[in-house]
Amino acid sequence: MKKKVKKIIVLGPQGSGKDTQSEKLSKELKIPFFGMGDIFRQELKNKTKIGKKVADLINKGQLVPDKIALELLKKRLAKKKAQKGFILNGFPRNINQAKMLEKVVIIDLVMEIYISDKEGIHRLSGRRVCPVCGATFHIKYKPPKEENICDYCGAELIVREDDKEQAIKKRLKIYHQRTEPVFDYYRQKGLYLKINGEQTINNVFKEIINKLKKIIE
Repeated sequence: MKKKVKKIIVLGPQGSGKDTQSEKLSKELKIPFFGMGDIFRQELKNKTKIGKKVADLINKGQLVPDKIALELLKKRLAKKKAQKGFILNGFPRNINQAKMLEKVVIIDLVMEIYISDKEGIHRLSGRRVCPVCGATFHIKYKPPKEENICDYCGAELIVREDDKEQAIKKRLKIYHQRTEPVFDYYRQKGLYLKINGEQTINNVFKEIINKLKKIIE
């Protein structure tokens, strides 16, 4: 049975490409894309009261409490452009957040971009970031023109602390413990869709579109 699918959540482990696929799907369906990371950064940039609280938590290496994350998300979903639909990335990260979200908005579909831990470590450990302009590269998938030098500003690229193998493994462990149960929660509601993220970017997107065609009204 086909249905309307306008409010979509995209989740996946670090390195799964969920941001890239969310942006592509946003353009395809002509609905906005909201990433929780972007929402947090916007609050930090605007130096709001909540933004300062978030900054303090992040600086201490702590997770943003569910209540604060939901409050920021509600502000974004209340905007006019989100009323006809949206792609939401990075939320909910646990069962509690999923239940809290249900009180705010009815979700049509939850999509998991699946990759193995081995693939995630491979992808993230190869990432290189410019400490000056923020540009991101990958030694295999998007290498800089000159080895270890930013194409845009000429600064020497670095490996972020959270892209080192031990940090990646720690983040993946948290993902398995807290976020993966969310998929079972939505599977029981008939809202879950699994996508193979271990393909080329274009093939991942083709799989998304092909599977969506089978369920979208």
